[in-house]
Amino acid sequence: MNSDEVDNKLDDLSIGSLSFQPLLLSDHVRLAVTDYVTRLDGEEIGNLYGMVLNEVERPLIQTVLELCGQNQSKAAQMLGLSRSTLRKKLSSYNQI
Repeated sequence: MNSDEVDNKLDDLSIGSLSFQPLLLSDHVRLAVTDYVTRLDGEEIGNLYGMVLNEVERPLIQTVLELCGQNQSKAAQMLGLSRSTLRKKLSSYNQI
């Protein structure tokens, strides 16, 4: 997806648009990565995969915890993690 396609996708989301279609999570990732790479304007990129995972994991966990009223057991279940794995991740973020 090039930058024109990103702009077109974003135009489809305008409030006055009759063709509004909600984006899937994968569409959001595609748009964000395309925007990021486009803004680098040819600079070399290393470990994009690891960077994206690191950028996504923390807000994902924080959001799910908020949606679960900070209940770690419910959040772990929603995330498909054991509660101990969730606690380890939270500890690594200094959130425990």
